[in-house]
Amino acid sequence: MGKIVFFEDKNFQGRCHECSIDCPDLRSYFSHCNSIKVESGCWVLYERPNYTGYQYILSPGEYPDYQQWMGFNDSIKSCRSVKNVYGKSWKIRFYEKQDFAGQAVECVDDCPSVYEAFKFREFHSCVVMDGAWVLYELPDYHGQQYFLERGEYHNYTDWGATSPAVGSFRMITDF
Repeated sequence: MGKIVFFEDKNFQGRCHECSIDCPDLRSYFSHCNSIKVESGCWVLYERPNYTGYQYILSPGEYPDYQQWMGFNDSIKSCRSVKNVYGKSWKIRFYEKQDFAGQAVECVDDCPSVYEAFKFREFHSCVVMDGAWVLYELPDYHGQQYFLERGEYHNYTDWGATSPAVGSFRMITDF
């Protein structure tokens, strides 16, 4: 079980809320979030309630302001712990077209540049066979983040994206 502490102000100041379970609505605990301590486990934070909006994946550590977790703003309204980070294998398969059609590439490791590794700029569907992963819209693990766990994603909208652009991706592990 993981543990995360949210603080309203930067540098772990102000009102705080400790969480060790998934929470679809954090609005009653704090109005904004400017710093976080992840004491254990990996967590997905969402900009809006009910696990929607921008996503941020955090591993254990201290984040003194929202820019440290690549936040676009100080809005965190829901969170859940990441499962499948303790295994020994990770495997994901991407497809160039929706519904698992077209050319496919299978990966078992992090990829800082999708284009350099595979000469693709877009993936329209994927299957996560093992582990949990985070996709980034830009190379070198930058830009909007998308959390994927074991399962099938018939279209990029299934993982919450508004475009099929994937610039980089990596495995989620409990560091």
